[in-house]
Amino acid sequence: MKLKKSAWLLLCLTLVMSLFLAACSGDSTAPAETPKEEKPKEETPKEEPKDTNEPQFGGDLIVGSIGSPTLFNSLYSSDNSSGEIEGFIYNGLVGGDTEFNPVNDLASDVQMSEDGLTWTIKLRDDVKWHDGEQFNADDVVFTYNVPLHEDYDGPRKSAFEGIESITKVSDYEIVIKLSKIDATFGTTGLSYGILPEHILGAVPVAELGEHEFNTKSPIGTGPFKFAEWKDGEYVKVVANEDYYEGRPYLDSITYKIVPDQNALLAQLQAGDVHYINVPGTDLETVKEFPGIKIQSGLALSYTYFGVNQLQDRFKDVRVRQAFTHALDREGIVEAVMNGDGEVAHVPESPLSWAYSDDVTKFEYNPEKAKQLLAEAGWTDTDGDGWLDKDGEKLSFTVKTNQGNKIREDIAVVLQQQFKEIGVEAIPQIVEWSAFIEQVTAPNWDYDAMILGWALSTFPDLYDIFHSSQMEQGLNFTHWDNAEASKLMEDARQILDRDEYKKAYAQIYKIVSEEQPYTFLYYPNAHYAMPENLEGKEFHARAAFYDINKWWFKTE
Repeated sequence: MKLKKSAWLLLCLTLVMSLFLAACSGDSTAPAETPKEEKPKEETPKEEPKDTNEPQFGGDLIVGSIGSPTLFNSLYSSDNSSGEIEGFIYNGLVGGDTEFNPVNDLASDVQMSEDGLTWTIKLRDDVKWHDGEQFNADDVVFTYNVPLHEDYDGPRKSAFEGIESITKVSDYEIVIKLSKIDATFGTTGLSYGILPEHILGAVPVAELGEHEFNTKSPIGTGPFKFAEWKDGEYVKVVANEDYYEGRPYLDSITYKIVPDQNALLAQLQAGDVHYINVPGTDLETVKEFPGIKIQSGLALSYTYFGVNQLQDRFKDVRVRQAFTHALDREGIVEAVMNGDGEVAHVPESPLSWAYSDDVTKFEYNPEKAKQLLAEAGWTDTDGDGWLDKDGEKLSFTVKTNQGNKIREDIAVVLQQQFKEIGVEAIPQIVEWSAFIEQVTAPNWDYDAMILGWALSTFPDLYDIFHSSQMEQGLNFTHWDNAEASKLMEDARQILDRDEYKKAYAQIYKIVSEEQPYTFLYYPNAHYAMPENLEGKEFHARAAFYDINKWWFKTE
Protein backbone atom coordinates (compact mmCIF):
# COMPACT_ATOMS: atom_id res chain seq x y z
CA MET A 1 0.00 0.00 0.00
CA LYS A 2 1.44 3.28 -1.04
CA LEU A 3 0.44 6.32 0.94
CA LYS A 4 0.05 9.67 -0.77
CA LYS A 5 2.59 12.38 -0.28
CA SER A 6 1.13 15.47 1.30
CA ALA A 7 1.68 18.43 3.45
CA TRP A 8 -0.57 17.43 6.21
CA LEU A 9 -0.23 17.95 9.93
CA LEU A 10 -2.63 15.67 11.95
CA LEU A 11 -2.80 17.19 15.17
CA CYS A 12 -2.99 20.77 14.00
CA LEU A 13 -0.20 23.25 13.83
CA THR A 14 -0.65 27.08 14.21
CA LEU A 15 0.91 29.68 11.98
CA VAL A 16 1.65 33.30 12.11
CA MET A 17 2.78 35.80 9.50
CA SER A 18 5.45 38.46 9.28
CA LEU A 19 4.50 41.62 7.48
CA PHE A 20 6.49 42.53 4.46
CA LEU A 21 6.85 46.28 3.95
CA ALA A 22 8.63 47.32 0.86
CA ALA A 23 9.31 50.92 0.14
CA CYS A 24 12.26 52.29 -1.62
CA SER A 25 12.78 55.84 -2.53
CA GLY A 26 15.70 58.17 -2.54
CA ASP A 27 16.85 61.54 -3.88
CA SER A 28 18.77 61.45 -7.12
CA THR A 29 21.86 63.60 -7.37
CA ALA A 30 21.95 66.14 -10.21
CA PRO A 31 24.79 65.82 -12.73
CA ALA A 32 27.66 68.32 -12.59
CA GLU A 33 26.70 69.79 -15.91
CA THR A 34 23.16 70.31 -17.12
CA PRO A 35 22.68 68.86 -20.55
CA LYS A 36 21.70 71.27 -23.23
CA GLU A 37 18.62 69.29 -24.12
CA GLU A 38 16.75 67.27 -21.61
CA LYS A 39 15.10 64.15 -22.81
CA PRO A 40 11.57 63.77 -21.65
CA LYS A 41 11.44 61.76 -18.42
CA GLU A 42 9.75 58.45 -18.56
CA GLU A 43 6.84 58.30 -16.22
CA THR A 44 7.38 55.73 -13.50
CA PRO A 45 4.61 53.19 -13.80
CA LYS A 46 2.31 53.08 -10.83
CA GLU A 47 2.76 50.02 -8.67
CA GLU A 48 -0.07 47.60 -9.14
CA PRO A 49 -1.95 46.87 -5.94
CA LYS A 50 -0.85 43.66 -4.38
CA ASP A 51 -3.14 40.68 -4.56
CA THR A 52 -4.52 40.56 -1.03
CA ASN A 53 -5.49 36.93 -1.56
CA GLU A 54 -1.85 35.94 -1.57
CA PRO A 55 -0.76 34.53 1.83
CA GLN A 56 1.05 37.05 3.99
CA PHE A 57 3.58 36.51 6.74
CA GLY A 58 3.19 37.81 10.27
CA GLY A 59 1.10 37.92 13.38
CA ASP A 60 0.56 36.05 16.64
CA LEU A 61 -2.49 33.80 16.71
CA ILE A 62 -3.89 33.69 20.25
CA VAL A 63 -5.76 30.45 20.84
CA GLY A 64 -8.12 30.27 23.80
CA SER A 65 -8.57 26.99 25.68
CA ILE A 66 -10.38 26.04 28.88
CA GLY A 67 -8.02 23.07 29.24
CA SER A 68 -4.39 23.25 30.29
CA PRO A 69 -1.84 20.82 28.83
CA THR A 70 0.01 18.26 30.93
CA LEU A 71 3.12 17.56 28.82
CA PHE A 72 4.36 17.57 25.22
CA ASN A 73 5.20 14.01 24.22
CA SER A 74 2.56 11.99 22.37
CA LEU A 75 3.88 8.69 23.76
CA TYR A 76 2.86 9.83 27.24
CA SER A 77 0.05 12.37 26.93
CA SER A 78 -3.62 11.46 26.71
CA ASP A 79 -5.43 14.81 26.88
CA ASN A 80 -6.59 16.98 24.01
CA SER A 81 -4.83 20.21 25.04
CA SER A 82 -1.44 18.50 25.12
CA GLY A 83 -2.17 16.83 21.79
CA GLU A 84 -3.02 20.11 20.11
CA ILE A 85 0.26 21.71 21.15
CA GLU A 86 2.20 18.58 20.23
CA GLY A 87 0.74 19.03 16.75
CA PHE A 88 2.50 22.37 16.49
CA ILE A 89 5.85 20.94 17.58
CA TYR A 90 6.13 17.42 16.16
CA ASN A 91 5.53 15.44 13.00
CA GLY A 92 4.58 11.79 12.62
CA LEU A 93 5.57 9.54 9.78
CA VAL A 94 2.07 9.91 8.35
CA GLY A 95 -0.90 12.19 8.92
CA GLY A 96 -4.36 12.35 7.44
CA ASP A 97 -6.46 14.56 5.19
CA THR A 98 -9.98 15.89 5.74
CA GLU A 99 -11.42 12.62 4.42
CA PHE A 100 -9.31 10.66 6.96
CA ASN A 101 -7.08 9.20 4.23
CA PRO A 102 -3.45 8.65 5.30
CA VAL A 103 -0.90 11.00 3.76
CA ASN A 104 2.85 11.08 4.16
CA ASP A 105 4.51 13.47 6.57
CA LEU A 106 8.07 12.62 7.66
CA ALA A 107 7.74 9.53 5.48
CA SER A 108 8.23 10.06 1.76
CA ASP A 109 7.01 6.59 0.84
CA VAL A 110 5.28 3.78 2.75
CA GLN A 111 4.93 0.26 1.39
CA MET A 112 3.20 -2.69 3.03
CA SER A 113 4.05 -6.24 1.99
CA GLU A 114 1.34 -8.50 0.57
CA ASP A 115 1.09 -10.43 3.81
CA GLY A 116 0.69 -7.20 5.79
CA LEU A 117 3.61 -7.97 8.10
CA THR A 118 6.45 -5.88 6.64
CA TRP A 119 6.41 -2.12 6.27
CA THR A 120 9.18 -0.45 4.27
CA ILE A 121 9.30 3.27 4.96
CA LYS A 122 11.45 5.83 3.19
CA LEU A 123 12.03 9.08 5.04
CA ARG A 124 12.36 12.67 3.93
CA ASP A 125 15.98 13.82 3.78
CA ASP A 126 15.20 17.55 4.03
CA VAL A 127 13.98 17.71 7.63
CA LYS A 128 15.80 19.32 10.56
CA TRP A 129 15.12 19.29 14.25
CA HIS A 130 14.40 22.62 15.89
CA ASP A 131 17.98 22.70 17.22
CA GLY A 132 19.37 22.39 13.68
CA GLU A 133 20.32 18.70 13.79
CA GLN A 134 19.38 16.55 10.83
CA PHE A 135 16.42 14.19 11.17
CA ASN A 136 17.10 10.61 10.12
CA ALA A 137 16.23 6.95 10.64
CA ASP A 138 17.92 6.83 14.06
CA ASP A 139 15.16 9.07 15.42
CA VAL A 140 12.41 6.79 14.14
CA VAL A 141 14.06 3.63 15.42
CA PHE A 142 14.56 5.25 18.81
CA THR A 143 10.98 6.54 19.05
CA TYR A 144 9.38 3.23 18.13
CA ASN A 145 11.53 1.30 20.56
CA VAL A 146 10.40 3.41 23.54
CA PRO A 147 6.91 1.89 23.90
CA LEU A 148 8.38 -1.57 23.24
CA HIS A 149 10.67 -1.28 26.25
CA GLU A 150 9.73 -3.17 29.41
CA ASP A 151 10.11 0.03 31.45
CA TYR A 152 7.67 2.05 29.33
CA ASP A 153 4.74 3.14 31.50
CA GLY A 154 2.80 5.37 29.09
CA PRO A 155 -0.69 4.85 27.63
CA ARG A 156 0.31 4.04 24.03
CA LYS A 157 1.79 0.55 24.31
CA SER A 158 -1.01 -1.12 22.36
CA ALA A 159 -0.24 0.90 19.22
CA PHE A 160 3.23 -0.64 19.06
CA GLU A 161 2.90 -4.06 20.70
CA GLY A 162 2.62 -5.85 17.35
CA ILE A 163 6.11 -4.68 16.29
CA GLU A 164 8.56 -7.56 16.12
CA SER A 165 11.50 -5.50 14.92
CA ILE A 166 12.41 -2.12 13.51
CA THR A 167 15.56 -1.94 11.43
CA LYS A 168 17.52 0.95 10.01
CA VAL A 169 18.32 0.15 6.37
CA SER A 170 20.00 3.49 5.69
CA ASP A 171 19.89 7.01 7.03
CA TYR A 172 16.54 7.50 5.30
CA GLU A 173 14.93 4.09 5.17
CA ILE A 174 13.60 1.73 7.82
CA VAL A 175 11.84 -1.63 7.81
CA ILE A 176 9.28 -2.53 10.46
CA LYS A 177 8.26 -6.16 10.86
CA LEU A 178 5.06 -7.03 12.69
CA SER A 179 4.41 -10.25 14.54
CA LYS A 180 0.81 -10.16 13.33
CA ILE A 181 -1.28 -8.10 10.95
CA ASP A 182 -2.48 -4.81 12.41
CA ALA A 183 -5.07 -2.96 10.34
CA THR A 184 -4.51 0.20 12.39
CA PHE A 185 -0.74 0.34 12.00
CA GLY A 186 -0.54 2.27 8.72
CA THR A 187 -2.64 5.10 10.14
CA THR A 188 -2.62 5.21 13.93
CA GLY A 189 0.65 3.34 14.42
CA LEU A 190 2.60 5.63 12.11
CA SER A 191 1.05 8.88 13.34
CA TYR A 192 2.83 9.47 16.68
CA GLY A 193 5.27 12.35 16.96
CA ILE A 194 8.88 11.33 16.31
CA LEU A 195 11.33 12.15 19.12
CA PRO A 196 14.97 13.28 18.79
CA GLU A 197 17.37 10.43 19.44
CA HIS A 198 20.33 12.80 19.79
CA ILE A 199 18.66 14.40 22.83
CA LEU A 200 16.76 11.55 24.48
CA GLY A 201 18.69 8.48 23.36
CA ALA A 202 20.67 8.24 26.59
CA VAL A 203 17.66 8.79 28.90
CA PRO A 204 16.48 5.57 30.60
CA VAL A 205 12.98 4.71 29.39
CA ALA A 206 11.80 4.43 32.99
CA GLU A 207 12.62 8.14 33.41
CA LEU A 208 11.38 9.38 30.05
CA GLY A 209 7.79 10.07 31.07
CA GLU A 210 8.90 12.51 33.78
CA HIS A 211 11.85 13.98 31.88
CA GLU A 212 12.04 17.78 31.68
CA PHE A 213 12.17 17.52 27.89
CA ASN A 214 8.41 16.92 27.95
CA THR A 215 7.60 20.17 29.74
CA LYS A 216 10.52 22.58 29.53
CA SER A 217 12.37 21.99 26.30
CA PRO A 218 10.52 19.83 23.74
CA ILE A 219 12.35 19.71 20.42
CA GLY A 220 10.49 18.56 17.33
CA THR A 221 10.51 18.88 13.56
CA GLY A 222 7.12 20.59 13.27
CA PRO A 223 6.17 24.00 11.89
CA PHE A 224 6.51 25.71 15.27
CA LYS A 225 9.20 25.70 17.93
CA PHE A 226 8.47 25.61 21.63
CA ALA A 227 9.25 28.97 23.24
CA GLU A 228 7.67 29.14 26.69
CA TRP A 229 5.13 27.52 29.00
CA LYS A 230 3.73 29.44 31.94
CA ASP A 231 1.68 26.80 33.70
CA GLY A 232 -1.97 27.78 33.97
CA GLU A 233 -1.43 30.85 31.77
CA TYR A 234 -0.18 30.09 28.26
CA VAL A 235 2.12 28.12 25.98
CA LYS A 236 3.93 30.01 23.22
CA VAL A 237 5.43 28.56 20.06
CA VAL A 238 7.22 30.44 17.28
CA ALA A 239 7.58 29.82 13.56
CA ASN A 240 10.16 27.27 12.46
CA GLU A 241 12.17 29.06 9.79
CA ASP A 242 13.59 25.74 8.58
CA TYR A 243 10.33 23.80 8.38
CA TYR A 244 10.51 21.33 5.51
CA GLU A 245 7.33 22.66 3.89
CA GLY A 246 8.53 26.23 4.23
CA ARG A 247 8.23 28.73 7.06
CA PRO A 248 4.68 28.98 8.44
CA TYR A 249 2.92 32.22 7.63
CA LEU A 250 2.18 32.97 11.27
CA ASP A 251 5.03 34.30 13.38
CA SER A 252 3.82 32.60 16.54
CA ILE A 253 0.94 30.97 18.37
CA THR A 254 0.01 31.72 21.95
CA TYR A 255 -2.11 28.95 23.46
CA LYS A 256 -3.84 30.83 26.25
CA ILE A 257 -5.46 29.04 29.19
CA VAL A 258 -8.81 30.54 30.23
CA PRO A 259 -10.49 27.97 32.52
CA ASP A 260 -13.92 29.62 32.52
CA GLN A 261 -16.06 29.44 29.38
CA ASN A 262 -17.80 32.78 30.01
CA ALA A 263 -14.46 34.50 30.50
CA LEU A 264 -13.19 32.88 27.31
CA LEU A 265 -16.11 34.26 25.33
CA ALA A 266 -15.56 37.71 26.81
CA GLN A 267 -11.91 37.59 25.75
CA LEU A 268 -12.91 36.54 22.25
CA GLN A 269 -15.28 39.49 22.01
CA ALA A 270 -12.62 41.86 23.32
CA GLY A 271 -9.99 40.51 20.91
CA ASP A 272 -7.80 39.14 23.70
CA VAL A 273 -8.04 35.71 22.09
CA HIS A 274 -8.54 35.02 18.39
CA TYR A 275 -9.52 31.38 18.01
CA ILE A 276 -11.74 29.18 20.18
CA ASN A 277 -14.06 26.20 19.95
CA VAL A 278 -17.50 27.63 20.72
CA PRO A 279 -20.08 25.48 22.55
CA GLY A 280 -23.34 25.23 20.67
CA THR A 281 -25.07 26.92 23.59
CA ASP A 282 -23.12 30.11 22.86
CA LEU A 283 -23.14 29.95 19.09
CA GLU A 284 -25.84 32.56 18.45
CA THR A 285 -24.17 34.96 20.88
CA VAL A 286 -20.79 34.65 19.18
CA LYS A 287 -22.34 35.15 15.75
CA GLU A 288 -23.14 38.70 16.87
CA PHE A 289 -19.52 39.51 17.78
CA PRO A 290 -18.10 42.01 15.27
CA GLY A 291 -15.12 40.87 13.20
CA ILE A 292 -15.68 37.18 13.97
CA LYS A 293 -16.50 34.34 11.57
CA ILE A 294 -17.41 30.76 12.46
CA GLN A 295 -16.57 27.45 10.81
CA SER A 296 -18.76 24.51 11.81
CA GLY A 297 -19.15 20.77 11.27
CA LEU A 298 -19.74 17.47 13.06
CA ALA A 299 -16.75 16.65 15.24
CA LEU A 300 -15.05 13.26 15.24
CA SER A 301 -15.73 12.75 18.94
CA TYR A 302 -18.29 11.83 21.56
CA THR A 303 -19.01 12.67 25.20
CA TYR A 304 -19.82 10.05 27.81
CA PHE A 305 -20.69 9.35 31.44
CA GLY A 306 -18.53 6.56 32.86
CA VAL A 307 -18.25 4.77 36.19
CA ASN A 308 -15.16 3.25 37.81
CA GLN A 309 -15.61 -0.50 37.53
CA LEU A 310 -12.80 -1.12 39.96
CA GLN A 311 -15.61 -0.52 42.43
CA ASP A 312 -17.78 -3.63 42.86
CA ARG A 313 -21.04 -1.67 42.82
CA PHE A 314 -20.48 -0.69 39.20
CA LYS A 315 -19.45 -4.10 37.85
CA ASP A 316 -23.03 -5.30 37.49
CA VAL A 317 -24.18 -4.56 33.93
CA ARG A 318 -27.72 -3.95 35.19
CA VAL A 319 -26.48 -0.99 37.22
CA ARG A 320 -24.81 0.57 34.19
CA GLN A 321 -27.86 -0.06 32.02
CA ALA A 322 -30.06 1.50 34.70
CA PHE A 323 -27.92 4.64 34.72
CA THR A 324 -28.41 5.02 30.97
CA HIS A 325 -32.17 4.50 31.26
CA ALA A 326 -32.25 7.15 34.00
CA LEU A 327 -30.79 9.88 31.79
CA ASP A 328 -32.95 11.80 29.34
CA ARG A 329 -30.26 12.21 26.71
CA GLU A 330 -32.61 13.62 24.09
CA GLY A 331 -33.66 16.22 26.64
CA ILE A 332 -30.03 16.99 27.45
CA VAL A 333 -29.21 17.62 23.79
CA GLU A 334 -32.25 19.85 23.39
CA ALA A 335 -32.20 21.74 26.70
CA VAL A 336 -28.54 21.86 27.67
CA MET A 337 -27.03 21.98 24.18
CA ASN A 338 -29.78 23.90 22.36
CA GLY A 339 -30.18 20.93 20.02
CA ASP A 340 -26.58 21.22 18.86
CA GLY A 341 -25.61 17.56 18.73
CA GLU A 342 -26.89 14.00 18.33
CA VAL A 343 -27.60 11.37 20.98
CA ALA A 344 -24.86 8.73 20.89
CA HIS A 345 -25.41 4.99 21.17
CA VAL A 346 -22.00 3.60 20.21
CA PRO A 347 -18.39 4.74 20.72
CA GLU A 348 -17.89 5.72 17.10
CA SER A 349 -18.79 8.81 15.13
CA PRO A 350 -21.40 8.82 12.35
CA LEU A 351 -18.57 10.29 10.26
CA SER A 352 -16.70 6.97 10.34
CA TRP A 353 -16.97 4.44 7.54
CA ALA A 354 -17.31 1.74 10.21
CA TYR A 355 -20.19 3.39 12.06
CA SER A 356 -23.24 1.28 12.86
CA ASP A 357 -26.10 2.08 15.20
CA ASP A 358 -27.77 -1.32 14.72
CA VAL A 359 -27.44 -1.90 18.45
CA THR A 360 -29.50 -2.06 21.61
CA LYS A 361 -30.69 1.43 22.50
CA PHE A 362 -31.49 2.39 26.08
CA GLU A 363 -34.25 4.96 25.96
CA TYR A 364 -35.13 7.28 28.82
CA ASN A 365 -37.17 5.14 31.21
CA PRO A 366 -36.79 5.85 34.97
CA GLU A 367 -39.11 2.98 35.92
CA LYS A 368 -37.01 0.52 33.94
CA ALA A 369 -33.93 1.96 35.67
CA LYS A 370 -35.47 1.32 39.09
CA GLN A 371 -36.39 -2.23 38.07
CA LEU A 372 -32.86 -3.03 36.92
CA LEU A 373 -31.36 -1.60 40.11
CA ALA A 374 -33.76 -3.66 42.20
CA GLU A 375 -32.75 -6.77 40.28
CA ALA A 376 -29.14 -5.90 41.11
CA GLY A 377 -30.05 -5.71 44.82
CA TRP A 378 -30.33 -1.93 45.19
CA THR A 379 -33.52 -1.02 47.08
CA ASP A 380 -34.58 1.59 49.60
CA THR A 381 -34.56 -0.55 52.77
CA ASP A 382 -34.84 2.29 55.28
CA GLY A 383 -37.30 4.58 53.50
CA ASP A 384 -34.97 7.58 53.26
CA GLY A 385 -35.45 7.91 49.50
CA TRP A 386 -32.01 6.57 48.60
CA LEU A 387 -31.21 3.08 47.35
CA ASP A 388 -28.90 0.92 49.42
CA LYS A 389 -27.45 -2.57 49.43
CA ASP A 390 -25.79 -4.43 52.29
CA GLY A 391 -25.81 -1.22 54.31
CA GLU A 392 -24.15 0.86 51.55
CA LYS A 393 -25.98 3.84 50.09
CA LEU A 394 -25.79 4.17 46.32
CA SER A 395 -24.01 7.52 46.45
CA PHE A 396 -21.00 8.72 44.49
CA THR A 397 -19.29 11.80 43.07
CA VAL A 398 -19.33 12.66 39.38
CA LYS A 399 -16.19 14.48 38.26
CA THR A 400 -15.89 16.64 35.20
CA ASN A 401 -13.63 19.40 34.00
CA GLN A 402 -13.90 23.00 35.12
CA GLY A 403 -14.84 25.53 32.45
CA ASN A 404 -16.78 23.18 30.19
CA LYS A 405 -20.23 24.62 30.78
CA ILE A 406 -22.06 21.87 28.93
CA ARG A 407 -20.46 19.11 30.98
CA GLU A 408 -20.98 21.07 34.18
CA ASP A 409 -24.66 21.51 33.30
CA ILE A 410 -25.01 17.83 32.39
CA ALA A 411 -23.59 16.91 35.79
CA VAL A 412 -26.38 18.93 37.43
CA VAL A 413 -29.07 17.37 35.23
CA LEU A 414 -27.64 13.93 35.96
CA GLN A 415 -27.77 14.67 39.69
CA GLN A 416 -31.46 15.63 39.41
CA GLN A 417 -32.47 12.69 37.23
CA PHE A 418 -30.56 10.12 39.28
CA LYS A 419 -32.26 11.44 42.41
CA GLU A 420 -35.57 10.44 40.83
CA ILE A 421 -34.45 6.79 40.89
CA GLY A 422 -32.97 6.98 44.38
CA VAL A 423 -29.32 7.41 43.41
CA GLU A 424 -27.20 10.21 44.84
CA ALA A 425 -24.77 11.58 42.24
CA ILE A 426 -22.80 14.57 43.52
CA PRO A 427 -21.11 16.81 40.88
CA GLN A 428 -17.46 17.64 41.50
CA ILE A 429 -15.85 20.18 39.18
CA VAL A 430 -12.07 19.83 38.81
CA GLU A 431 -9.43 21.92 36.99
CA TRP A 432 -8.56 20.19 33.71
CA SER A 433 -4.99 18.99 34.25
CA ALA A 434 -5.78 17.88 37.81
CA PHE A 435 -8.87 16.07 36.50
CA ILE A 436 -6.88 14.15 33.90
CA GLU A 437 -4.26 13.20 36.48
CA GLN A 438 -6.94 11.93 38.86
CA VAL A 439 -8.89 9.75 36.43
CA THR A 440 -5.94 8.15 34.59
CA ALA A 441 -3.27 5.58 35.51
CA PRO A 442 -2.06 4.94 38.09
CA ASN A 443 -4.50 6.95 40.23
CA TRP A 444 -8.01 6.04 39.03
CA ASP A 445 -9.22 8.53 41.67
CA TYR A 446 -12.90 8.87 40.78
CA ASP A 447 -16.29 7.22 41.22
CA ALA A 448 -17.85 8.48 38.01
CA MET A 449 -16.94 11.07 35.40
CA ILE A 450 -18.19 13.00 32.41
CA LEU A 451 -15.53 13.19 29.72
CA GLY A 452 -15.14 12.81 25.98
CA TRP A 453 -12.97 11.16 23.37
CA ALA A 454 -11.56 12.76 20.24
CA LEU A 455 -11.48 9.70 18.04
CA SER A 456 -8.83 8.25 15.79
CA THR A 457 -9.43 8.69 12.09
CA PHE A 458 -9.18 4.89 11.83
CA PRO A 459 -12.02 3.21 13.77
CA ASP A 460 -10.54 1.07 16.53
CA LEU A 461 -11.74 0.53 20.12
CA TYR A 462 -8.76 -1.48 21.33
CA ASP A 463 -6.98 1.30 23.23
CA ILE A 464 -10.10 2.39 25.10
CA PHE A 465 -11.99 -0.85 25.76
CA HIS A 466 -9.63 -3.83 25.50
CA SER A 467 -9.01 -5.51 28.85
CA SER A 468 -5.22 -5.25 28.39
CA GLN A 469 -5.53 -1.46 28.54
CA MET A 470 -6.85 -1.29 32.11
CA GLU A 471 -3.54 -1.18 33.98
CA GLN A 472 -1.64 1.52 32.10
CA GLY A 473 -3.72 2.24 29.00
CA LEU A 474 -6.82 4.27 28.19
CA ASN A 475 -9.44 1.85 29.53
CA PHE A 476 -10.23 4.34 32.30
CA THR A 477 -13.44 2.64 33.42
CA HIS A 478 -11.85 -0.82 33.67
CA TRP A 479 -14.48 -2.54 31.56
CA ASP A 480 -13.45 -6.17 31.19
CA ASN A 481 -15.25 -8.25 28.58
CA ALA A 482 -13.37 -11.25 27.21
CA GLU A 483 -15.57 -11.70 24.13
CA ALA A 484 -15.27 -8.07 23.06
CA SER A 485 -11.52 -8.05 23.71
CA LYS A 486 -11.05 -11.11 21.51
CA LEU A 487 -13.12 -9.59 18.73
CA MET A 488 -11.04 -6.37 18.91
CA GLU A 489 -7.86 -8.42 18.59
CA ASP A 490 -9.25 -10.34 15.62
CA ALA A 491 -10.48 -7.16 13.91
CA ARG A 492 -7.01 -5.66 13.92
CA GLN A 493 -5.91 -8.50 11.64
CA ILE A 494 -8.58 -7.75 9.01
CA LEU A 495 -7.28 -5.63 6.14
CA ASP A 496 -10.42 -5.74 4.00
CA ARG A 497 -12.50 -2.70 4.89
CA ASP A 498 -15.91 -4.35 4.38
CA GLU A 499 -14.96 -7.31 6.56
CA TYR A 500 -13.54 -4.97 9.19
CA LYS A 501 -16.82 -3.05 9.26
CA LYS A 502 -18.77 -6.29 9.76
CA ALA A 503 -16.50 -7.26 12.64
CA TYR A 504 -17.00 -3.91 14.29
CA ALA A 505 -20.76 -4.08 13.90
CA GLN A 506 -20.62 -7.08 16.23
CA ILE A 507 -18.30 -5.30 18.65
CA TYR A 508 -20.62 -2.30 18.79
CA LYS A 509 -23.52 -4.61 19.70
CA ILE A 510 -21.61 -6.00 22.67
CA VAL A 511 -20.39 -2.60 23.84
CA SER A 512 -23.86 -1.13 23.60
CA GLU A 513 -25.42 -3.99 25.53
CA GLU A 514 -22.76 -3.82 28.24
CA GLN A 515 -22.78 -0.03 28.59
CA PRO A 516 -19.18 0.45 29.76
CA TYR A 517 -20.12 4.10 29.25
CA THR A 518 -23.42 5.87 28.98
CA PHE A 519 -22.82 7.36 25.55
CA LEU A 520 -24.22 10.88 25.77
CA TYR A 521 -23.87 12.73 22.47
CA TYR A 522 -21.90 13.48 19.33
CA PRO A 523 -21.05 17.19 19.35
CA ASN A 524 -20.67 19.67 16.56
CA ALA A 525 -17.50 21.73 16.43
CA HIS A 526 -17.79 25.50 15.97
CA TYR A 527 -14.52 27.35 15.50
CA ALA A 528 -14.65 31.12 15.97
CA MET A 529 -11.86 33.16 14.45
CA PRO A 530 -11.11 36.64 13.08
CA GLU A 531 -12.66 37.46 9.73
CA ASN A 532 -9.19 38.07 8.31
CA LEU A 533 -7.82 34.64 9.23
CA GLU A 534 -7.29 32.74 5.99
CA GLY A 535 -6.05 29.29 5.02
CA LYS A 536 -8.02 27.30 7.59
CA GLU A 537 -9.81 24.22 6.31
CA PHE A 538 -12.33 22.41 8.53
CA HIS A 539 -11.20 19.03 9.82
CA ALA A 540 -13.54 16.96 11.99
CA ARG A 541 -10.67 15.67 14.13
CA ALA A 542 -7.95 18.29 14.00
CA ALA A 543 -8.74 21.81 15.21
CA PHE A 544 -5.42 23.05 13.80
CA TYR A 545 -5.27 21.12 10.54
CA ASP A 546 -2.52 22.44 8.25
CA ILE A 547 -1.74 25.24 10.71
CA ASN A 548 1.36 26.13 8.72
CA LYS A 549 -0.94 27.39 5.97
CA TRP A 550 -2.99 29.76 8.12
CA TRP A 551 -2.40 33.49 7.66
CA PHE A 552 -3.80 36.88 8.52
CA LYS A 553 -5.04 39.01 5.65
CA THR A 554 -4.04 42.65 6.05
CA GLU A 555 -5.13 45.64 4.00
